[in-house]
Amino acid sequence: MRAIKILTDLQIRQAKQKENQYKLNDGNGLYLLVHPNGSKYWRMKYRFDNKEKTLSFGVWPEVSLKAAREKLSESRTKIQAGFNPIELKREKKLIRLQSKKAQSIIETKKINTFDKVAHEWMSKQGPRWTEEHQTRVRRSLEIHVFPEIGQLPITEIDTITLLNALRKIEMQGKHEAASRARQRCEGVFRYGIQTAVCERNPAIDLRGALTPPTVKHQAALKPDEIPEFLHKLEAYEGHPVTRLAMWFMLYTFVRTKELRLAKWSDINLDPEEPLWIIPAENMKAKREHHVPLCYQTIDVLEQMQEFSGPDGLVFPQEKNAQKPMSENTLIFALYRMGYHSRATTHGFRATASTILNESGMWHPDAIERQLAHQEGNKVRAAYDRSLHMEQRRKMMQWWADHVDSLMIPADVIDLHSERKRRGAYE
Repeated sequence: MRAIKILTDLQIRQAKQKENQYKLNDGNGLYLLVHPNGSKYWRMKYRFDNKEKTLSFGVWPEVSLKAAREKLSESRTKIQAGFNPIELKREKKLIRLQSKKAQSIIETKKINTFDKVAHEWMSKQGPRWTEEHQTRVRRSLEIHVFPEIGQLPITEIDTITLLNALRKIEMQGKHEAASRARQRCEGVFRYGIQTAVCERNPAIDLRGALTPPTVKHQAALKPDEIPEFLHKLEAYEGHPVTRLAMWFMLYTFVRTKELRLAKWSDINLDPEEPLWIIPAENMKAKREHHVPLCYQTIDVLEQMQEFSGPDGLVFPQEKNAQKPMSENTLIFALYRMGYHSRATTHGFRATASTILNESGMWHPDAIERQLAHQEGNKVRAAYDRSLHMEQRRKMMQWWADHVDSLMIPADVIDLHSERKRRGAYE
């Protein structure tokens, strides 16, 4: 049946708002619903599956009378074909939403490139890292990773893609660099998963897939090489501060950085319990470290008072007391003594560890604590520090006395025998 069109554009324009909403019928189920606020909405009433339903066509005048009648005709055709216009409308809306979501995902992928996520990760980790470590991580990614996969969406980087990028580093013989790059990529992908920009961490799948780097141990003195070294150190003709710093490192076996940054304010020369407290910021593990001072180290410090005390840095530069001694100063001193590639100041730690452990006199935990090897359990770390301090103090005196004994000829009276009789480490 042909629809009876009873509405005109003029009638619609002149339709006034009333206290209650009302309808202006156009026939065949189409009507204009006028609201109390004056707004006018097109509606269509129809039956489907023996149920009365209402379909919305939009707002007048955005949808004109002519357009509303066309929508009516299209809807009636769909009904006659056995389709519910409301369900079709919902499906169409759902398709639009899905398409929009898919497009959004595509755009998000384009935005969340590997290098973008990596920079976010580094910025979040920054407060936990030293400036040196931040630089190393950033340079590692910039040199070895970003050129290969930096511009790729992080979601598109699979195991093979990452492996191929890391293999290029390996092909240059840079096994350590490749291993470090994989570790850092693992951190980036882990952050990506945590922030919902990716779902997998392909770097984890590559654990063990790369050639392991050759472990390079710091050159260290063998126990039987110590006497010769001590005599050369005693005869060293360079600057006396350099020689004293070398003795201090040998007695305390701290890291080079820890010695270079030592301040007089960190050192307590209390005769009962002399102690060097190294601030957390100077430590590799970012945890305060205590070094009991033995007679020999106190003697070194007393000599250093002539050069740098009593304030500021203990071992400053020769020409600028405000700056710490250069690491190269100690390295070049070893070179002059004939120990190029044979020994390093860091190697003193390995030498001390070997001798202390082989002596069988000291608890392994006490040795590890004195070496400032990081304990993962903070509660245990605090407990160990307290528990082993007394033994560590005796151990450090024993070590210094042992070092001194190696440079004293057998037919010479042991200058430290009196200290031993006083129970320095018994």
